[in-house]
Amino acid sequence: MSRILCIDYGGKRTGIAVTDPLRIIASALTTVDTKELFPFLKKYFKDEQVELVLIGEPKNWDDSDTHATPLVKAFVQRFKKDFPGMQIVMVDERYTSKMASQAMVEMGMKKKDRQKKGNVDQIAATIMLQEYLAKMA
Repeated sequence: MSRILCIDYGGKRTGIAVTDPLRIIASALTTVDTKELFPFLKKYFKDEQVELVLIGEPKNWDDSDTHATPLVKAFVQRFKKDFPGMQIVMVDERYTSKMASQAMVEMGMKKKDRQKKGNVDQIAATIMLQEYLAKMA
């Protein structure tokens, strides 16, 4: 089988999570400077078999767009152009950053490590991916 990749897109940083090839376990992969995201994805897709990409869709609690929604929509358009054969599913990313911060506290992560925004982005992507896998099970 092939992997599922999840992207928590941001203006500065993008968190990435991925499943194992059997799609059982979701793991944080990395955080990439957003300006380096497309070169990273091109190399990753060349090296690994990925069938599906989840992209976090930022929405407010009332389903209205957030300030980040236009950035994500622009990213999705470019993604479709650069990777036309790749299947994309938009997933709700509401509260995933808060859940990631809470998870880091519960894991006993040091305050210095919790303050690194890249860690939050990776864990938020992992949470979105875990939720997707749970719905598919």
